[in-house]
Amino acid sequence: MADASFQQEFLETHNAYRAQHNTPPMTLNNELNAAAQEWAHRLLTLGAAQHSDSNDGENIYFKWSSVPIKLTGKEAVDSWYGEVQQYNWRNPGFQSNTGHFTQVVWKASTQLGVGMATDGNKVFVVGQYRPAGNISMSQNFRENVLPRA
Repeated sequence: MADASFQQEFLETHNAYRAQHNTPPMTLNNELNAAAQEWAHRLLTLGAAQHSDSNDGENIYFKWSSVPIKLTGKEAVDSWYGEVQQYNWRNPGFQSNTGHFTQVVWKASTQLGVGMATDGNKVFVVGQYRPAGNISMSQNFRENVLPRA
C-alpha cells in the first residue's frame, strides 16, 4: 500500500522533474489515490501490468526480484522520467517508448494519484493523472511537453 510517505515522495519527485520543464506542480488527489491503489492491487492479483479503463492518464511500474523489494516513490518516477533521453524534441508527439515521461511532465495535468501493491517480491506502482496527458495531436505535445529550462 502506498502510505503517506510513499505518496509524498512520489509527488515531490514528479514536481521536481516538472520544474525542470517549466511545468507547474501537481497536487495529490484522494479520489485518484484510491483508484490507483485499487488498480495496483488488481494488477498484483493478475500478476501482469495492464492499463485500467479509467479516463484519467495512467503510468504503471512493475518490478520483480528474488529478494524482498523495498521500493520508494522516487524509484518508479525516475524510471518513467528516464525515457526523456529517447524523446524526439524535433518531432513532438506520442511515442510508445516515451509515453511515461510525457505523462509525468504533461503541463495540463494538475492532479496526481498513486497506488502501490506488493507481495514482497513483486511490486506494482500505478500513477493516475488528471486531466490525462498524451493527447494525440502534435500541437498538444508542443504545448504540454516543454524542453528543460
